[in-house]
Amino acid sequence: MFKQNALATIAVFVTWTIIDILVHGNLLVETYLSTPHLWRPEAEMNSLLMFAVTAVYGFCFVALYQYFVQPKSMSKGIKFGAIFGIAVGVVAGFGSYVYMPISLHLAESWFAISLIKLTAAGAIVGSLVKGPGE
Repeated sequence: MFKQNALATIAVFVTWTIIDILVHGNLLVETYLSTPHLWRPEAEMNSLLMFAVTAVYGFCFVALYQYFVQPKSMSKGIKFGAIFGIAVGVVAGFGSYVYMPISLHLAESWFAISLIKLTAAGAIVGSLVKGPGE
């Protein structure tokens, strides 16, 4: 079980990192540049902390699936990830829109990114994490 969870956590971390680089570093860069007052300068961003946060988040996602989803399957993993993605997307996207002066486009983008990332993570855990005897 430990080996499955560790492999799934690494796979989720790598997947999320690639998606974040593509989306935040390419697709949304113009949106971020249009609101520089909201963000730290790149020189002040802590990449190590960002990777640590992503790793802990991925570990917790895998652990929640491992402990609470029965029976385990690709279908259950995708559903788990999609539901989790909707919840996180609402909080990260529209919740931020409520108290930060971001555009509705950015809020919608954060919602969509969360849904995509967590559904992908659900597919990963659904394919890699199995229960006893599964």
